[in-house]
Parts: sequence; C-alpha cells; structure tokens
Amino acid sequence: MELMEYTIPDLDSISRQLISLERPKKAKMLVVDDEPDNLDLLYRTFRRDFQVLKAESGVRALELLDQEGEVAVIISDQRMPEMKGTEFLSRTVPEFPDTVRIILTGFTDVEDLVEAINSGQVYKYITKPWDPDELKAVVQRAAETYELLKQRTEELNRSQAQMALLATIVRVAQDANSIVATLNPLAESFGRSFSADGAVLQMVEQSQLGVAQGYYGATASWIMADELVKGAIKTRKMQVTMSIPSDPQLATQPHYVSENIQAHVVVPVIWGDEVLAVLSLYWHKPALLRQDELVLLHLSAQQVSLVLTCNAYDRSVVLS
Repeated sequence: MELMEYTIPDLDSISRQLISLERPKKAKMLVVDDEPDNLDLLYRTFRRDFQVLKAESGVRALELLDQEGEVAVIISDQRMPEMKGTEFLSRTVPEFPDTVRIILTGFTDVEDLVEAINSGQVYKYITKPWDPDELKAVVQRAAETYELLKQRTEELNRSQAQMALLATIVRVAQDANSIVATLNPLAESFGRSFSADGAVLQMVEQSQLGVAQGYYGATASWIMADELVKGAIKTRKMQVTMSIPSDPQLATQPHYVSENIQAHVVVPVIWGDEVLAVLSLYWHKPALLRQDELVLLHLSAQQVSLVLTCNAYDRSVVLS
C-alpha cells in the first residue's frame, strides 16, 4: 500500500482558533517591604501596569509565591526583620529562575549586594529614596527581560520535548511487537510533548472507533462519543476547538463537563486511503500552541501510521 500525500487542512484558520492563551495583559509582580508606607507606595506606583502582590516580610512573600506561583518581577527591600532581601531573593531562584529581582536599599550593604548581583540573584539595586520615573524604567526593562527569558525557556523545553517525542516514535517502531504495545507509550509521549492534560491514541476500523486505545492521563471511554473525533474520521482533517464552554454544540457534551475539558485537538492518523487511528489531545484550561507546533503535531501523528503498519499482527483480531 502506498502512502498517500496528506496535507494539513486550513492551517491558517486552525492556528487562528487554536487553543491559545496569551499571558495576562498585566504581568504579576511582587513587592516586599516591612514599612507599610513604602509598600503602599510601590503598590500605587505599579498597579496600573501590573497585577501587584504585596508582602510585609520575606517569610510572607515566600508564602505568597507558594500560593500564586511565578511572578515576572520581584521588588524587595534589603533591610527587613527576620530575613534580608538578598536572602529572600536567593530562596526564590531555584523554583522561579526566570523571575527578575530588584533590591531596594537605603544602606551601603555592598558585600551582600555584590554577591547577590554576581550570582545572578539580583537584576539591579535601587537606592532609597528612589526616583519614581527611574524605578518605573527599571521595572519595565525587568519585565521585558522576564518575557525574553520565558520565551527562551519555553522554546528550549519545547525543543527537548519534541526530540523526546521523535525518539519515542522511533524506539516504539523498533521495539514493540504489537499495536497494543505501541499505543500507551506513544500517547504518553504526545501528551508530555504538548503539555496536554490527557492524550488518547484510539484505533479506528472502517471509520468506526475500535476498542484498542492507548492513553496518557485518565482513561477516556468518552472518545467513542466525541463529536470532534467523529469529525476527524469523517473529514480526514484536524479538528480543533479553543473554547469548549463557549461552543454550544460541544459545551453540553457530558464528558467535556464531567472531565472539565476546555480545549481539544484531534488529528487523524492516515495511511493510504484509510484512517488508522485518531490522536486526541485535551487540556483542562487554554494552552498555547504555535503554528510550527501544529505542523509538528500533524507530521508526528502521520509518522505514527508507520509504527502502526510496520508491526506484524492481525488487525481484525485486535479490533474485533
């Protein structure tokens, strides 16, 4: 059987509606100072441009970060009871390496500041009393630096995940001795590579869903009733929804409600003129997929067809 050329349909329209979550318009920042007046002043200075979190001590700031997660910028006073600003900031580095840190100091703590700056824990220090315009300019550059660092980190993570995905496809093709043995590792690799909450690789027989399924995350018996999956099989095209709750045709499907699925992508796996399987990726909240990731998802899914067809086995037995 010859492999029929299969192109990605309507890539531009899909990428426009594809699960996309831009970072919040207002980036998060954390301001830390044991003096209430300074803390309120910092809050008022930046509240228009940032989502500002306040903490009156390093201990409280660590608790806030534990609750709220990563922030773009931290501004911390140096001289505080219980914990110096440099000590607090150093404790945030392992978990939040991309966060940009700024120290406010009214003293000449040269040794502490030089060590913190040289070790990469502090982006810049500002002396008290600070000039509001200067501080705003520094924070703006810090936020831009954070975005650049975040983009590079995400690109590196994506590259590593994609390499792992391709390596898994090759390994499974070489090692697996049946289709059933290929499904789970492939589904897991796709799920991890695209940061999905769940992934399902479902075999198909004569445009009907079969019983052989590999999955990452929770089992997905609902796949058999899913409208996007049916559409992918019928049209032989990738099916994408970026906001299930806002789609009246999908929002009422019981599995989307019970599983809290808010975004779903389904890719048909095609060999020749036959849909061998469907690859389903879903998220519990909007996620970000770029156009090049769409292309990778499509092409990698088509490589799966080689894995599924190169194993010697009786499909009618597996799917009966």
